[in-house]
Amino acid sequence: MIQKEINEIRRHLNSERACTKRIYGCFVNKNKEVISRIDYSFSLMTQSEKEKYMSLFKKVLSGGIGKCMVDISFSTQQVANSPEHKLLMDLKDSSLENEQAREKLISDIISNVNMLDSNYVILLASDTYDVPFKSSDEDTSNDSLNVFSYIICAICPVKDGKAELAYNSEEKEFHTFLSPQLVSAPAVGFMFPSFDDRSTNIYNTLLYTKDTSISQEKLIEALFKTDVPLSAPEQKEIFTEALTQTLEEECSYDVVQSIHEQITERITQHKESHESTPLEFTPYDVGRMLTYSGVKEEKVEAFCKKCEEDFGENAVLIPTNIIESKNFKIETPQVKITVDPEYTYFVETRVIDGRKYLLIPADDAVCVNGINIKIPKNEE
Repeated sequence: MIQKEINEIRRHLNSERACTKRIYGCFVNKNKEVISRIDYSFSLMTQSEKEKYMSLFKKVLSGGIGKCMVDISFSTQQVANSPEHKLLMDLKDSSLENEQAREKLISDIISNVNMLDSNYVILLASDTYDVPFKSSDEDTSNDSLNVFSYIICAICPVKDGKAELAYNSEEKEFHTFLSPQLVSAPAVGFMFPSFDDRSTNIYNTLLYTKDTSISQEKLIEALFKTDVPLSAPEQKEIFTEALTQTLEEECSYDVVQSIHEQITERITQHKESHESTPLEFTPYDVGRMLTYSGVKEEKVEAFCKKCEEDFGENAVLIPTNIIESKNFKIETPQVKITVDPEYTYFVETRVIDGRKYLLIPADDAVCVNGINIKIPKNEE
């Protein structure tokens, strides 16, 4: 899915437009025990309750493609004849009314989701979207293009209530009371099937993970029986290792600064172009940047080969996963410095009296812990 398509479903997924009939699910404690079941009529909810549930489901469609949201692809064989895909299709086709399939999904989630010993709630909803026709100039009409039917799942941590001091209006006194348990934003979720080219794609599902550093490998294997996509931190770690191991002595400040600058410029241009497809690089795109930065050809070839080995053939790199475009960090064991990417060229590397230094011009105002300081002039 591309961002435009995700945004289109998000706009539809609200209390006024959604065609959701019921909300299903359960409340699970940290011991994986079901405390209570959820089977609520959406039409009988208050407007406020409807908006709260829709807000939670919307968050499953947020966080950036390739970062918090990743496409999970099913093979042709899985779509033709596999229990994991049949389960999802049964749930979609029955609008979640197939109780046996619903309980199977919930059981698989409880057995495999990583919620870090937290209580949580599993929320399930079914929806249909009458996709309007769009002309080439992006104007929509009342004519229907097709009907997109899908299910969406949100797995949300539940925070324990705390003792609070509150005013009792009847007694006109302050007393302690236990605040209710609160449902937090989803930690994990998915939408099936995908909404690709503004139509149904049963070969894909969209997976959401709020904190990509928390592994959900068991859950992905249990629900989708497919390869686990690399998380954003894993992509950055592999990319960083490929650079340092293959460039060796040529992995200098100037080269890293140049790569960061080139990738950041491409990200900025992509945003300004309003291109709907995500920005992606191949290792060879980065290789050309390395060549432009003065890295020797054999080192560039070694880098590209290392990326293919670690990321896989036909590897695709998500720029926002491999660099922090809004930050440029310099760290030594003793000191950490963050530089505005626009001014990374201010920093120089020097060897003075046999010691290695990072030099930063301090001609303008210098502030330490919020205090403007003066740097004495060299009297010599």
